[in-house]
Amino acid sequence: METELKYLIRDKDMADELWNDEILLSIAGPATREILVMKAVYFDTEDRLLLQNDMAFRVRLEGEHIFAALKWGGHSANGLHEREEVTIPVKGEHYFIEPPTDLFAESEDGKALVRIIGDKPLVNMLEMRYLRRRMRVDIGDSIMEIAIDTGCLVTDAGERPIMELEIELFAGELQPMLDLGKTLREKYGLVPEDQSKLAQGLDLIRNVPKDFARR
Repeated sequence: METELKYLIRDKDMADELWNDEILLSIAGPATREILVMKAVYFDTEDRLLLQNDMAFRVRLEGEHIFAALKWGGHSANGLHEREEVTIPVKGEHYFIEPPTDLFAESEDGKALVRIIGDKPLVNMLEMRYLRRRMRVDIGDSIMEIAIDTGCLVTDAGERPIMELEIELFAGELQPMLDLGKTLREKYGLVPEDQSKLAQGLDLIRNVPKDFARR
């Protein structure tokens, strides 16, 4: 289960302020602060079989490493997102062009993906290119990652800016993450974002299931 808070950032100046925020600097591990170039590609069949089955297939470059992820289900409210996800490391840029459909075949949901797709190829649905500034924060028994993303989302139907703050819970209790999110929201006037980056991209694409936008 992936659990995270998402907030819209007003502009790049606010993104810089968050990166240098005294509260975050006081609780983050200095060695965990890093800046990464991120590139993500979301795939589906031409007839959008994965979207119809509430699934998402992503390949993402994180600095020098590439990961493939399968996501399914989930919901969001007041900026809090929860969904199922399995992620595995992969090697080779060919995964951004034509990823194999059996990557997650060892999991039950990965097997379901293979059954749903059959012999249909996966095609590039949309891309994201952004800079991620991130740090790890430990509060009590809770371990979180703070990520500040600035960049753009690209589809055949147009582009959309990426400007958001994410707080992802890696381990521990949920409440410390909610408390930290509230503190930052009130300090900077952040707006909770109920749409994932994928859902924002889908807004630019036609023929998308209407109930998918909030997942």
